[in-house]
Amino acid sequence: MSFNTFGKLFRFTTWGESHGPAIGCVVDGCPPNIPIKDSDIQKELNKRKPGQSKFTTQRKEDDKVEILSGMFEGKTTGTPISMIIYNKDMRSKDYGNIKNKFRPGHADFTYFQKYGIRDYRGGGRASARETAMRVAGGAIARKILGKKVKIRGALIQIGKKKINKEKWNWEEVEKNNFFCPDKYTVKIWENYLENIRKSGSSIGAVIEIHATGIPVGLGEPIFDKIDALIAHAMMSIPAVKGVEIGKGFESAGLKGEENVDEIYTKNDKVFFKSNNSGGTLGGLSSGQDMVVRFAVKPTSSILKIKKTINKMNENISLKTKGRHDPCVGIRAVPVGEAMLAIVLADCLLQHKARKN
Repeated sequence: MSFNTFGKLFRFTTWGESHGPAIGCVVDGCPPNIPIKDSDIQKELNKRKPGQSKFTTQRKEDDKVEILSGMFEGKTTGTPISMIIYNKDMRSKDYGNIKNKFRPGHADFTYFQKYGIRDYRGGGRASARETAMRVAGGAIARKILGKKVKIRGALIQIGKKKINKEKWNWEEVEKNNFFCPDKYTVKIWENYLENIRKSGSSIGAVIEIHATGIPVGLGEPIFDKIDALIAHAMMSIPAVKGVEIGKGFESAGLKGEENVDEIYTKNDKVFFKSNNSGGTLGGLSSGQDMVVRFAVKPTSSILKIKKTINKMNENISLKTKGRHDPCVGIRAVPVGEAMLAIVLADCLLQHKARKN
């Protein structure tokens, strides 16, 4: 399996499977002398780890990270940073019944067709368990970006139930299990998702990520537009089926005068009257707040009988067992934050290299 590495100057490679002994990553290209503590990484991992509420998978993993290399006396050395998380709460027997069957909506069929072999235990490499190491890599990327750049994510829609954006309050995001910025929507989501969970089904979601304090000029004008790099990063997250920046698809319904972000100066500083572009212009960062949204499909592992096939190409019926998220989009929030941090850190290092 190739292409387990993301980035150009800031590069990270993930490894490991859902039910293997451990998962890990190697971060290369991190500049030296950056102070990093275990707690800086653990803080981000704790936002994503499973089993924190009844609305996520009940797999119990503490996701405690160990830094194995690339650090000395609390600072990066400029050498590869290797990190590991040991898996503890695997129930591989839950997947014995799908050894020779392909779960609809999963990577089972395509993986087997491509490689002729697959780790059926929890989806193996295709599992969202892999994203824990993206969050770890993202924590290091945040340190490269520095304190001026702030990246925050929120869940803005579950199924067809959306937040009221006029009630948006970032402080509320850390006060509930949904990363929801609208406290009045939390109870609605709780009742809605409880019914979904009890019915043995699942539901999709939309996540919105904001990044502030970004310098002008990150990205490249043609094939490596910052928009394209962000889309690549977000679409690489398991279960993501759509990405938009700024007004996104809504901009298709706007007139030019409605969509354009007018520019003006005040006291020799440049300002924009709006941010429909979501912080990018011509493939480069504009210095405005970056606004990215991505859609996550419903979890395919549900307690309902679905039609599929087995290795012998026979038509069968299958009901998935195991512990699964009724809405995998909830835990995708910190993953989206991490992937945006990684893109921005990589672009920043390229930008600095070019200026030097």
